[in-house]
This record gives sequence, structure tokens and C-alpha cells, in this order.
Amino acid sequence: MSQKIVSIVMGSDSDLAVMEEAAKILDELGVGYELDIVSAHRTPEKLVEFSGEAHKRGIKVIIAGAGGAAHLPGMIAAISPLPVIGVPVKSRNSIDGWDSILSILQMPGGVPVATVALDGATNAGILAAQIIATSNDDIMQRIIDYKTCLKKQVLEKSKRVKRS
Repeated sequence: MSQKIVSIVMGSDSDLAVMEEAAKILDELGVGYELDIVSAHRTPEKLVEFSGEAHKRGIKVIIAGAGGAAHLPGMIAAISPLPVIGVPVKSRNSIDGWDSILSILQMPGGVPVATVALDGATNAGILAAQIIATSNDDIMQRIIDYKTCLKKQVLEKSKRVKRS
């Protein structure tokens, strides 16, 4: 695998099933990543260290998933100079995911978090790769190939389903 340039973090191991979808698409696109648990509430010192140091380790984009109050993406964005993509996760104690969505989406001015759909880690991985592709021709070509494949899949399904 290539150099780790995306960091995928989550607030708890209960978020892992969702966040592994970002890892899968990054694997498919050949983008190196790291994966870890960083809890905004249970390990605030680790959060501060991670957020302040990620760019120094060569990380280019951070994908942060969290459920419930979902402070992780916003707190990382408050500290890190890197783009942060937030993944709201529907957790056991969630209010149908709305608490997570709003906690990540409603950031104050100056602290942006790009937010994908509830449990939308695949799109977070694709968006991270697209951000990196703006300065990496190899990854740009992989994104183009991926989108071409999506198009072909839809056209094949259309042929099977279409009735005139």
C-alpha cells in the first residue's frame, strides 16, 4: 500500500462497521490510510495530539466518524489545518441519527467540516480521494476509472430492466 495520506478515525469501536466502508473504497482506489479510535470525550488528550500532529505525519485529509453527540469531527477541525470529512453514525443511543447529523453539520464559521450522509463512509472515502486527486495524477485517473465503472454498471442495469 502507498504512503498513508488519509486518516480514518472514529469515536468508538461501535462505529467500526460503518467506518470500514471508507477504508474499503480507499483500498479500491489505492489510497493509503490509517485507522484508529480517537474519542473526543474519553481521550481528549489523544484527540488534541492527533489533531495537531496529523499534517506533520503526511496526512492530507481526515475522515472522522461519530455517533450521538458527535463532537469528534468538529473538534478535530478546530485544531487541525487539514480538511475534515465528518461521517454521522447512527448509534444505539441516537435520535434516528439526527443528533449526529446536526452535531457535525452545524459547525460555526471558521471551523468547516464537510459532512456526508448518515453512515455515508463510502462517500467520505471517495471525497477524500477526490481532494487528494487535485494534486495527484495517479489518484485522479483512478477516480476517473471508478466513475466510468459506475456509469457502465448503471448502463448494464438499464439494459436488463428497460421495457419500451
